[in-house]
Amino acid sequence: MNILGISAYYHDSAACLVRDGEIVAAAQEERFSRKKHDASFPAGATAACLAQGGIDVDALDLVVFYDKPLLKFERLLDTYATMAPRGLGSFLKAMPQWLRKKLWMTETIQKDLGYDGKVLFGEHHESHAASAFYPSPYDEAAVLCVDGVGEWATTSYGVGRGRSLELLGEIRFPHSLGLLYSAFTYFTGFKVNSGEYKLMGLAPYGEPRYVDLIKKELIDLRPDGSYRLNLKYFDYMAGLRMTNRAFADLFGGPPRAPESEVTQREMDLARSIQVVTEEAMLLLARQVHQVTGMKNLCLAGGVALNCVANGRLLREGPFESIWIQPAAGDAGGALGAALGAWHGYLGKERSPSTGRDRMRAALLGPTVGNDEIATALAAEGAVIERISDEELPRVAARLLADEKVLGWFQGAMEFGPRALGARSILADARSPRMQSALNLKIKHRESFRPFAPAVLRESLSEWFELDCDSPYMLLVAGIVERRRVAMTEAERALGGIAKLNIPRSDIPAVTHVDYSARIQSVRREDHPRYYDTIAAFRDLTGCPVIVNTSFNVRGEPIVCRPAEAYRCLMRTGMDALLIGNFLVRKEQQPALKNDTDWKSEYALD
Repeated sequence: MNILGISAYYHDSAACLVRDGEIVAAAQEERFSRKKHDASFPAGATAACLAQGGIDVDALDLVVFYDKPLLKFERLLDTYATMAPRGLGSFLKAMPQWLRKKLWMTETIQKDLGYDGKVLFGEHHESHAASAFYPSPYDEAAVLCVDGVGEWATTSYGVGRGRSLELLGEIRFPHSLGLLYSAFTYFTGFKVNSGEYKLMGLAPYGEPRYVDLIKKELIDLRPDGSYRLNLKYFDYMAGLRMTNRAFADLFGGPPRAPESEVTQREMDLARSIQVVTEEAMLLLARQVHQVTGMKNLCLAGGVALNCVANGRLLREGPFESIWIQPAAGDAGGALGAALGAWHGYLGKERSPSTGRDRMRAALLGPTVGNDEIATALAAEGAVIERISDEELPRVAARLLADEKVLGWFQGAMEFGPRALGARSILADARSPRMQSALNLKIKHRESFRPFAPAVLRESLSEWFELDCDSPYMLLVAGIVERRRVAMTEAERALGGIAKLNIPRSDIPAVTHVDYSARIQSVRREDHPRYYDTIAAFRDLTGCPVIVNTSFNVRGEPIVCRPAEAYRCLMRTGMDALLIGNFLVRKEQQPALKNDTDWKSEYALD
């Protein structure tokens, strides 16, 4: 039985194909449309998933949408009625989309997909919960979902056992931990639904000076993990902004203008809301543990992408083990919707746990073979060298050891927001110059943002204060003491961004200013070529750690096709590209031709 899960029309649209309970393929629409966080119908992602499954639309037995539009519309109408006459502009802006498309979602999906079969709808947090539990490595577990808002729920928890998944409680809109964090994202000058990573990365530069003020004025955070927001400081119910003048007065002035200088105030705000978010997640987890009695916890929802909070939850929380859905945001709802239909609607049993999760290392997107790569590179006029399977890891390791920045395009594309060794940029973690060079010359992004280490699983605890799998880059932990470089008194006295260029460890390119790192542990059974490259780098240098960051530049989605990888190489300060079995050295390439935007070759008829 073929089930297609879809998330669409809000942000991070995606598609997932599940066959007889197994995940066949999953992908986000932005990779094909080249529009960051694309919310449109996932035509490209759907076509790619069907192609991977070797079927066409006519072979689908069910299509499942990840939330219930009528319930969401009820919440919008209720909110507008409560706030009237405020919010009229927001209401008038939203209504045409609802009246033309979202209220008629069955017909919309059938028309956009060219499909005349059955369409089901799962509730938003049920889809999140299904995406967290069903692919997890546990036979039974508690489930916690925290995001901005679905239909009404903003936080929910429940229990999964075998094929059974039951939500037991929720916190409802307008009270939302996710929207609180997004309000600070907005106020500090970053974009909501994409800049939350920046806020998290900025936090260690600041001091938690606003924590008490946030807890006194903005959020009533209770010992049982429940909370309420003081709505007089927020504008997301009635307007098109997250915060209002009262919020600005509380924190000493207007929001930071996007792209303007980041000041100490923004750093301190970032640190403060991060501390409050971590505290809230710990309280929620303790309450869920007390109510459910489970030893394992599964997490989903956008707040579950806060890997600093996840790290604290693992270290300080009551659960023995936690597992986080790698596509924890709305994109993962497509996967949860499909699995929820298989196990919940159809009542199909779930196979017993093998101790490993069922996400196939999140390598669920399309694979591009050597013949297709060669054709695409020839069309670009690229000068290439063919490298054997045996030599490729050693060639890559040599380039990295020589401090070359390497584009890496190998195997099936990742599902979710993180590059996990399939569409990545790799570099030498030992280089004190690499963090700044990658941010400014390659990624074209803010200098304060940290980079993640990829480390051989067997070497993990020798370098980091972590001894459990972290394959999806969703846990933050400290660098072990013996790898750290002690700071001088003068260095410790530095504030803000001045902290950035102080070498703090043997791997400075991936060591954040608080001696932490967002870790990817790598097993050979998940990523043979990627693992072998890191192992070859270890053999050359004695260091089993490299930099892994996403293969894109600021404002663009991660590359999906060979032409995009080649153009990213040519438009940035990268030194080389290893794509399939081909090495492309930047200095050997002709000038880039036909440098125009690329549109998706994946489209439904």
